[in-house]
Amino acid sequence: MSEKKVVVFIVEGPSDEAALGTIMKEFFSSNEVQFIVVHGDITLKDYVSKNSILKKINEQIESVKSKYRYSQSDFTKIIHIVDTDGVYIPEIDVKQTCTERIQYCEDHINAKDAGAVIERNKRKGEILYKLRTEGKVHGIPYRIYFNSCNLEHVLYGELKNYSDEEKQILSDDFADQYDGKADKFIEFISSSIVAVPGTYKETWNYIEKDKNSLHRHTNMHLIFE
Repeated sequence: MSEKKVVVFIVEGPSDEAALGTIMKEFFSSNEVQFIVVHGDITLKDYVSKNSILKKINEQIESVKSKYRYSQSDFTKIIHIVDTDGVYIPEIDVKQTCTERIQYCEDHINAKDAGAVIERNKRKGEILYKLRTEGKVHGIPYRIYFNSCNLEHVLYGELKNYSDEEKQILSDDFADQYDGKADKFIEFISSSIVAVPGTYKETWNYIEKDKNSLHRHTNMHLIFE
């Protein structure tokens, strides 16, 4: 039995944990913080659907539970951080091009197979809606927060395809910048440069509209309220 209550963060990649880990551990210092790095997008992995996504997330929690021998009552909340990847934009703004990798722009997406991206967007959109309206996973309070178009776009201000190496360098520098300064990070992430104003529900309603899921937005500031 853990003496401290456990806060679980689910993130997409190791660079996400590298950028945010020390900040979250400082802010939640009265809790035990555990990061689950999914190595990809859990909303798109292994043909997951809106009907199976909660089971998928619970499997991740169970793995942490068995690794650290936590009991169910040790967990206080699950904080899930995802990239929007422009999933809510109109289908007409997904352009068929000869680009090898999906390319995100401020007002459209370029893709080699536009049809596949449109299908992905639909599926991921449904899953995100399921998750944002759920509130609990296996009885543990759960909330999902977005970065648009992705974490790098929000933190570093440029929308481009970063390599894994670039992501790691940037995230290490970012962590150094805010080491011991969680209050400064909260100030940045709550600023009008990136933060979508409003309640949890209102921020999600906003990101689902028009091309907002390609623009530089986040609701991560709500984690600290």
